[in-house]
Amino acid sequence: MSGHSKWSQIKRQKGANDVKRGAIFTKMTREIMLAAREGGGDPEGNFRLRLAMDRARAVNVPQVNVQRAIDRAVGGADGAQVETVMYEGYGPGGVSVMVEAATDSRNRTAAEVRAAFVRHNGKLGEPGSVQWLFEQKGIIEIDTAGRDQDEIELAAIDAGAEDVEHSAGLVTVYTAPNRFEAVKRALESLKLTIVEADMSMRPSNSVRLDIEQAKKVIGLVEALEDLDDVQKVHANFDVPDEVLETA
Repeated sequence: MSGHSKWSQIKRQKGANDVKRGAIFTKMTREIMLAAREGGGDPEGNFRLRLAMDRARAVNVPQVNVQRAIDRAVGGADGAQVETVMYEGYGPGGVSVMVEAATDSRNRTAAEVRAAFVRHNGKLGEPGSVQWLFEQKGIIEIDTAGRDQDEIELAAIDAGAEDVEHSAGLVTVYTAPNRFEAVKRALESLKLTIVEADMSMRPSNSVRLDIEQAKKVIGLVEALEDLDDVQKVHANFDVPDEVLETA
């Protein structure tokens, strides 16, 4: 069991997605702006924008905010000032960490990310130091909600999924980037409860942590995710089941 599924469960148990709603709206707005600037403001022809809009709707970002972000990006007023930056580093227990940020000031964001690593016994690394451990994948998380897990797994594989993981009440489906949308649509057609669907970075291997190490790594990940400029954090840790029980 990789850390991705368990970390998602921990965040949901903590209600992390309901905390700091204003910050979440800001992150979603930046994601939409970057997607629109890169591929245009028409979601029908811009998969990244469609995905960003879906994620924004999932956290109840008002449609007027979404459209304003698209207009700003394609109009070049503010969107052109924001860029995507990737940071790499190490957490407690030798865990590899990748941080995706959207920023209008590289110096500010780098300083904040470095400080978060230092405060939580980690270290910011050089570009390329851990990226080789990760591969971009589509990740779809499904709340089984009384549905048969094996049935969901077969449906996902039939639709083109590469891998499927099970945990308590949750099925995580991994796809190649070019199969993500097709698999997502196939699963949606089955009226399954999709709790999260996004492009992410899946590690090629994971680091098994004890409870204390896991708590320290989770503290680092949470500190990074709380930064205004940080969009996503990826790490290759495997969380002990006991952490779920105490989350």
